Amino acid sequence: MQSQAVTRAGIQDQRDETRSRLLWLSALAFVFLFAQAMMAFAKPESLAPLAEKISPSVVNITTSTVVEGRTGPQGIVPEGSPFEDFFRDFRERNNEGDRPRPRRSSALGSGFVISADGFVVTNNHVIDGADEILIEFFSGDELPAEVIGTDPNTDIALLKVTSETPLPFVSFGDSDTARVGDWVMAMGNPLGQGFSVSAGIVSARNRALSGTYDDYIQTDAAINRGNSGGPLFNMDGEVIGVNTAILSPNGGSIGIGFSMASNVVMRVVEQLQEYGETRRGWLGVRIQDVTEDVAEAMGLETAAGALITDVPDGPAKSAGLLSGDVITGFDGVDVADTRALVRQVGNTTVGKTVDVVVNREGETKTLAVTLGRREDAERAEAPSDEGEAAPDVVEKDILGLTLGVLTPEKREELNIPDDVEGLVVSAVDETSEAFEKGLRLGDVITEAGQQKVASLAQLEERIDEARDAGRKSLLLLVRRAGEPRFVALSLEEG
Repeated sequence: MQSQAVTRAGIQDQRDETRSRLLWLSALAFVFLFAQAMMAFAKPESLAPLAEKISPSVVNITTSTVVEGRTGPQGIVPEGSPFEDFFRDFRERNNEGDRPRPRRSSALGSGFVISADGFVVTNNHVIDGADEILIEFFSGDELPAEVIGTDPNTDIALLKVTSETPLPFVSFGDSDTARVGDWVMAMGNPLGQGFSVSAGIVSARNRALSGTYDDYIQTDAAINRGNSGGPLFNMDGEVIGVNTAILSPNGGSIGIGFSMASNVVMRVVEQLQEYGETRRGWLGVRIQDVTEDVAEAMGLETAAGALITDVPDGPAKSAGLLSGDVITGFDGVDVADTRALVRQVGNTTVGKTVDVVVNREGETKTLAVTLGRREDAERAEAPSDEGEAAPDVVEKDILGLTLGVLTPEKREELNIPDDVEGLVVSAVDETSEAFEKGLRLGDVITEAGQQKVASLAQLEERIDEARDAGRKSLLLLVRRAGEPRFVALSLEEG
């Protein structure tokens, strides 16, 4: 009996110890969770040490430009007034007769130093057209700057100052690693008030405003007029963006600012340093996105890639790319859409030979293309090799369109060039899908089902082929004022 009592007492002691441990662990967990909650609501660590470290590299930029214009009021005096001679003499003395006196206009912006020997990055619009550029440093020192090169496409300019001593500078970071929600700091000269710091977070990534090579970081850090060209820093003190624009109904910051991503800026700056200008790759095609209806009309599994609408003389034509090809891969990278392709081509070295993967009539082909230089192509006009139209005066209503072949009379009436061949749109049913998708009087259909059409019979043949293949729509290549685009029209309206 005594032995059993001892055993029961031991078991009870173990249970009591277990309960104590559980209570202790529960209390510890509660304290840990409470500490986490308090930390979440606590104020963030001060940004002062970071600001002190990187502020010497941020500069204010003052530009000066001589402009023509009158400098004073041009009072109106009635003819015959006793004051007429007086005002005439006054104007002649101050304005040299009717000639406007030149005056000097100034503007303010921001920038940052990227090397000890004095290279400075800012926005192109800050210094565009300036006769004089003055750089003011955080210390108060001032130095004149010269323009090394500019890139209006990304609104980036590279300047150079000469200093007797090495300058404090900052480095670029990898903007691709910036995440939505990361802390950022903007520095600059807002509204001409001098050096200023604002902080916020990355609000969005990969924003496009209006440019071909746009890749903006959106932030709610306050950016105002005068901040243009200033840096956007991550918490490691690296530049991940160049503050460029704001979205605002009143000209002031409402928390929607845009900074050009550093990975774009770095490539531009490297080329401006080496060549004084940009040198972007050029494929030599006109393209459009592959929409769902275009993908269905072409029998594609997914609406992805870049659809070639035209191939003028250039690298792509020499390599054998054709209108109607869908580019799905470029230099080993899948192509999502036209914007992605344009940026990737532009970032590729001029003269490099790359593999371009295309879908052509349901088959995958790989072609080697040696890239040209976009800047050279933009200076030249690509000629057209298309032939003359086939004579045919018949008109017919098809797919919501009144179509006919091009005659000399039609060309003259609708101002269509002689080198354009196809079926001309004489009228469009405003209740049709064709009207909804933008087809209008004077448009010329040059291809249907990715084959050239020069007669109504050929178009009807393409429609029959699409229906026989089980397609619900037909892909048309439409030209307006020389510019081509693909449009997919439902065959149910035919």
